[in-house]
Amino acid sequence: MSTDVAREVLTWDAFGQASRDLAQEVVDDGFRPDLILGIARGGLLPAGTISYALGIKNLHVINVEFYTGVNERLEMPVMLPPVPQAVDLSAKSVLIVDDVADTGGTLQLVRDFCTEHVADARCAVIFEKDRSAVKCEYVWKRTNDWIDFPWSDKPVITATS
Repeated sequence: MSTDVAREVLTWDAFGQASRDLAQEVVDDGFRPDLILGIARGGLLPAGTISYALGIKNLHVINVEFYTGVNERLEMPVMLPPVPQAVDLSAKSVLIVDDVADTGGTLQLVRDFCTEHVADARCAVIFEKDRSAVKCEYVWKRTNDWIDFPWSDKPVITATS
């Protein structure tokens, strides 16, 4: 992992606070989603903690691949199977949750997918960058730095001899 880029470090404690703060923003805005749609992988933990904070048990996952490394990504985000069935989203109010809105490509793909099927779709992220094509309704912090998340800042575990 490259060390020559500016970094924002999120600790587990700050993540817990960020999730509660985002849930409070949703409540204060008067939005009551019928379901939460977490974007895997980075949005899984935020979606789960926000669902607990809001008391919403209807939690779905959509799998999108975009990042391949620090500031390295595919040309376009790609939805991976299984893709949620449109009937699962039909006429619902949906809170789309991810860890970061960087370019906004992933959120745009998911929001566009939802738009034809849902009554209302809003986005919540822990971090949003200025360059994001999607401006989220609920943001904990804005930064343009690379973010080290506590769930992905360590190397992949491999077998030991």
